[in-house]
Amino acid sequence: MAMRVHRPREDAEFDFILGMSAVPVLAYFTGTWPKAIEPCRVMDLVVGGIADEYQGRLTAVRIDITRCPAVTERYGITGAPSCVLLKEGEVVAHGAGPMTVPEVRTLLGDHL
Repeated sequence: MAMRVHRPREDAEFDFILGMSAVPVLAYFTGTWPKAIEPCRVMDLVVGGIADEYQGRLTAVRIDITRCPAVTERYGITGAPSCVLLKEGEVVAHGAGPMTVPEVRTLLGDHL
């Protein structure tokens, strides 16, 4: 995974990253239960590539829903993997399930 993908260990750390970001934030939510592990690994690769491609225009954050339950609840995440694109702290796009690089680019759309 790209080094430009942040991995907060708790809700407050995510809130800090979100507050400090001057660019949109792509938050993707992962889980560690058996059916989520492989799709979340795929999303690690996809978002890592997106973080490289959009370096300087996007902050990518990998959120373990077990470690950040308040953030998960705040954005209505019910499964993993899921993505939300936040601009100035507000959700502007949402995607659920494993996504390809072109699908994430579409999610980003004109928001960057």
